[in-house]
Amino acid sequence: MSSVLKATKRDGFKKSDLTELRTAGKLPAVVYGYKVENTSISVDEIDLVKTIREVGRNGIIELEIEGKKQNVVLSDYQSDFLKDEIIHADFLAVNMSSELDVDVTVNLTGEAAGTKEGGVVQTTLHELSITAKPKDIPESIEVDISNLEIGDAISVGDIRDSYKVTINHEDDEAIASVLAPRVEEEPEESDEETESEEQADEQQEGQAVE
Repeated sequence: MSSVLKATKRDGFKKSDLTELRTAGKLPAVVYGYKVENTSISVDEIDLVKTIREVGRNGIIELEIEGKKQNVVLSDYQSDFLKDEIIHADFLAVNMSSELDVDVTVNLTGEAAGTKEGGVVQTTLHELSITAKPKDIPESIEVDISNLEIGDAISVGDIRDSYKVTINHEDDEAIASVLAPRVEEEPEESDEETESEEQADEQQEGQAVE
């Protein structure tokens, strides 16, 4: 799935130029990669967010610059966490017939059986590095943990054949596991506390005899 995103070349790099750009609802960005010179561009912020929602984080975007379209992926972006908005984007032009390496988010599905006995699910790998052609890159890697009991784990080797991509991790790398519930131990009394209690008991016995 791909979506068209229009972009405009930009040549203003001063702080005032960037401020004016963002005030107009535009984002500074750069595109580079396959058959594309490193080019500074700007895109509409709302259109970019809409496009990402349509194609996914690793989806193919048709970037249109001055009437010419190029298949790209959003390789990186910078965010202002306080304002919850994107402030800069990097687009990588791709060859649709060549593989590339990307990181894909792991999405755990189902409720682990061990949680019914108090077990705690621990995620070890939140992302997986994969190699695939652009059109074959999944939006996320779905990992079903429904059958995991306490002490069980699901590893890369368990899901490798479920996707037509190359997962760049060792088979024995754990993706998620179910840990036993923690048991809080009662603090042991120190020798000093025990000795003090014994002395108090002796004093009480002595007072009772008197």
